[in-house]
Amino acid sequence: MGLTLDDIEVEEVEVWPDAWLSFCLFEALGTQWRLGPGGPSGLDYTAIPAAAEMLGIKRRKLADLFPDLRIMEHEALAVMAEAAE
Repeated sequence: MGLTLDDIEVEEVEVWPDAWLSFCLFEALGTQWRLGPGGPSGLDYTAIPAAAEMLGIKRRKLADLFPDLRIMEHEALAVMAEAAE
């Protein structure tokens, strides 16, 4: 498309330290959305362990991070639905 990083407006968002690991995992899952006829329906949860492993997150830590991922997923779906209107 001919775009460069300079063409993208940067929006800074504060992430609390206790949510940083969850945010990093959510960001790594950015291409793992399940799509249906109505658009995105949620993250592909089968991709979570692989993405976490690549980030160095131990499998036993995923149970602690999963509720945070669900909150971010829910909010992202709401934002995407609003943008589609």
